[in-house]
Amino acid sequence: MPELISLELPIEECLDELRQVLAERDEIVLEAPPGAGKTTVVPLTLVDEPWLAGRKILMLEPRRIAAKTAAHRMASLLGERPGETVGYRMRLETRIGPATRIEVITEGILTRMLQSDPALEGVGMVIFDEFHERSLDSDLALALCLQARTLFGDEDRRLKILVMSATLDSNAIAALLDDAPVVSSEGRAFPVEIVYGPARKPGERIVERVVSTIQQALLQNPRGSVLAFLPGEGEIRRCHDALQEWLLSRQMRDVHLRPLFGNLSIDEQQRAIAPLGGREAADRKVVLATNIAETSLTIEGVDIVVDGGLERAAHFDPATGMTGLHTRRISRASSEQRAGRAGRLRPGKCYRLWSAQQQQQLAAQSGAEILSADLAPLALQLLQWGVDDPAELRWLDPPPRGPWAQALDLLQALGALDRRGAARVISAHGEAMSALPVHPRLAHMLLNGAACGNARTAALLASVLSDRDPLRDEPDMGHRLDILSAAVDCPVQHRGWLTRTRQLAEQLQSQLQKLPAARSTSAPLVPQAQSCAYLLACAYPDRIARRRHSGGYQLANGRSAGFNGTPTLARHRWLAVAEVSGMAGGASDVIRSAAALDEALFDSALQSLVSEQTLAHWDRKAGRFIAERQRRIGALVLQRDALDAVPADAKRRALVDYLRGEELKPLPWTAELRQWCARVALLRSLEPAAGWPDVSPQGLIDRLDDWLGPWLDPVNSLQGLGKLDLHAILTSQLSWEKQQELQRLAPTRFEVPSGSSIRIDYTASPPVLAVKLQEMFGCEQTPSVADGRVDLLVHLLSPAGRPLQITQDLAGFWRTSYHDVKKEMKGRYPKHPWPDDPLAALATRHTKRGG
Repeated sequence: MPELISLELPIEECLDELRQVLAERDEIVLEAPPGAGKTTVVPLTLVDEPWLAGRKILMLEPRRIAAKTAAHRMASLLGERPGETVGYRMRLETRIGPATRIEVITEGILTRMLQSDPALEGVGMVIFDEFHERSLDSDLALALCLQARTLFGDEDRRLKILVMSATLDSNAIAALLDDAPVVSSEGRAFPVEIVYGPARKPGERIVERVVSTIQQALLQNPRGSVLAFLPGEGEIRRCHDALQEWLLSRQMRDVHLRPLFGNLSIDEQQRAIAPLGGREAADRKVVLATNIAETSLTIEGVDIVVDGGLERAAHFDPATGMTGLHTRRISRASSEQRAGRAGRLRPGKCYRLWSAQQQQQLAAQSGAEILSADLAPLALQLLQWGVDDPAELRWLDPPPRGPWAQALDLLQALGALDRRGAARVISAHGEAMSALPVHPRLAHMLLNGAACGNARTAALLASVLSDRDPLRDEPDMGHRLDILSAAVDCPVQHRGWLTRTRQLAEQLQSQLQKLPAARSTSAPLVPQAQSCAYLLACAYPDRIARRRHSGGYQLANGRSAGFNGTPTLARHRWLAVAEVSGMAGGASDVIRSAAALDEALFDSALQSLVSEQTLAHWDRKAGRFIAERQRRIGALVLQRDALDAVPADAKRRALVDYLRGEELKPLPWTAELRQWCARVALLRSLEPAAGWPDVSPQGLIDRLDDWLGPWLDPVNSLQGLGKLDLHAILTSQLSWEKQQELQRLAPTRFEVPSGSSIRIDYTASPPVLAVKLQEMFGCEQTPSVADGRVDLLVHLLSPAGRPLQITQDLAGFWRTSYHDVKKEMKGRYPKHPWPDDPLAALATRHTKRGG
């Protein structure tokens, strides 16, 4: 490898320790603040270590711009170009050569490399850079790397794993990596003066404050360059326009505005990152960035930071099955990283647009993406890996169970899964989906597009929907296709998007052509005019929408949605909706992109989405069950046909739903039945694995189909529910042996010393035995059930039946409290015995005269 140019960066102080640890261990955690040099220096330092033995280093970066920048920087330090010793792989661009030893890749690339070669032949180390960002892809890639190394690794040449981060819970990640050593670099930064603003108010518009603060910073620091953080592209563009007008009015020609966000082309992003050159070298710049500039990139020349304190993050809502962008406050860790950008080159200044008190209220760290993301892509990759339960892998944060189950349901609906007994395995269609580098919905759409001869349209739609959409003011997806096919001119400011989207579409279409046929069924015939809507409906069947009579639309997932304004699309009765924006705390969403849908497709190409159901309900006015057959897509009913006869299964479902809603109250409950349920529940709590059924109120409601459903066929009216033999129905849940065991362990009555058989109340906890005090004379041991495991709560009653003492310690009562009770009660009930020694007295239910 060419000789490395010395940079004298802070990370160099811990390189010897890093080498020493890696010579002995296969896992290591490296903590280093932004600007320490870890991203460029560490891979170049390790590439010639003996344990690597000529194998490659893969370094994951969470963002494309960071991956490309890191590769260019490392290559320049070697006096080379990317593609020689150092290369990179990302979507739309690859620079790898036969001599490449270090590959900088984006995270999804590693997952696909592992799927095709779990042993990662020829790779000696994987570096996870900026792991503190906790992207879903990085968590998945690490989990797969750990299992692949266990299953396929060569013990003599074991894959080494290095996790690098600016801020991280080192103890947690080290524990995940078999108690890996932690190496820390203190870094080297100049002091940064923090300037707090007034407290942020709810709903405050951030752009105006950022603009005024940047103006203040430029005037107060005539030689400084500014990095300003805003939540998204829209705020950046508005801020850019306002500042540009202000700079022109003051003739400040030495200040250059540079936007930086994910929807820009790589070249446009590089302009913001690189130092000003040529005749502009002495000028200064204002970089308007999203959190893309927080840690992954070094932006040259900045010594002033203006921090709006907000970020925009994707959040998946399991209740709707939709992902939306939500603006939220940053964490304290993020605020510190942002401020640190001002102290890279010289003492700097950070303007925070919130108060010092609000700073202390920020969350310590941002949450891991896996906890709030749509897990369908992760689920498809794990199923392709051969794992149907995430618990088989090692995670820093395991996937939540609810979203995981929802992801499997979506994959099932898209045809990506087959059932093998109780397990779900990936289908041939799912195998083909997993080979395409897009969300499973879009992969399903691409395969359907190829099957019906619309691969080009499907590829264009997938490329639009897998990237940020700059045309959100126009909801008609057909308009985007017209721009991409050159039927309509593209606005100048979106030319970068146009180029990227076309490139990605070509790449996806090329990958489609390499896939074997994944379906054996014949392709549907779809009119060209309806191809866009058909393909969107394939990808988003739950977002097919029908216009309401009262305005707006209802989606197949049950949500309401509507347009901002009155676009042409709003005239159509049916839509295939691609993107919606959820309204925080609201039941209605805003349709961002869609296509007009011909409902005739429900009888042809989209017929597989239509289900038929027979439903029944009790009509109180008519006094009978009403049944109808429905054709529907999700919550949207396409057709209703009344039925003369009510099918038994539909009637049963209607009764079960009715009883659930009424919480079982219409059933003929008796005190005896409630006692029976309480007795079974007690034994179930004592013996969880003994097979006692769950007869708690909620348990019975949850299992209503199982224990009551088979008995409902003779019921033809709600009054018929009261005639059910509920005792026989409930007790049939127990075998004859279990019924005998119930009577032995939880008897309904207890024989007290007087000879009386007293009923036990099991609805109380613990169960209660209410008995007259005189009937317990001579009984020292507290009565119990369940082979002595449960002491009864004894209510000792007066001759009039009023409680004198409540106890689970009968022996203690006779020796202590009894004498106080005797003094008080003897005069009130002189005909009843009150002996001095109750344990030696004869228990009786009679008075002294035996009456």
